[in-house]
Amino acid sequence: MAYSLRELTSEYGAKLFINDRVDIAMAVDADGVHLGGQSMPAYAARKAACEALLIGVSAHSMTDAMKAEEEGADFITLGPVFETPSKIKYGQPLGPGLLSGARGKISIPVFAIGGIKKESVAAVLKSGATGIALISAILGSENVRSNTEEFMRLLK
Repeated sequence: MAYSLRELTSEYGAKLFINDRVDIAMAVDADGVHLGGQSMPAYAARKAACEALLIGVSAHSMTDAMKAEEEGADFITLGPVFETPSKIKYGQPLGPGLLSGARGKISIPVFAIGGIKKESVAAVLKSGATGIALISAILGSENVRSNTEEFMRLLK
């Protein structure tokens, strides 16, 4: 599957990040790896990848975010910003205010994740997020392609 996704992302000029698996990311010449809270630290992933991959780390608090940056992450996904079924286990939503605070404390890009809908994109970006990460807002839609295109317009 990773090889197929690499071909597809290359065709469209998109970056490919593999979740947690540095070995698979290296094997398919992915652009990066995204590490969760139970994954190896960013510095270990960087060493294993011989500096060849971008390293993203999931953070669910400012403490997590600052630790990820200290450990060498290239970017962070911070959330959940809003309530969403896929992030219930991480507790109460952090809200867009945390994104504003993060910009003053973290120098690497911070992508907002969790419960982001079309109508909240502008507020999330205004709060200081570099961008957004989406799951259910795209995959849960009736028309994935047009919904994705609409999010892309909102991000420009």
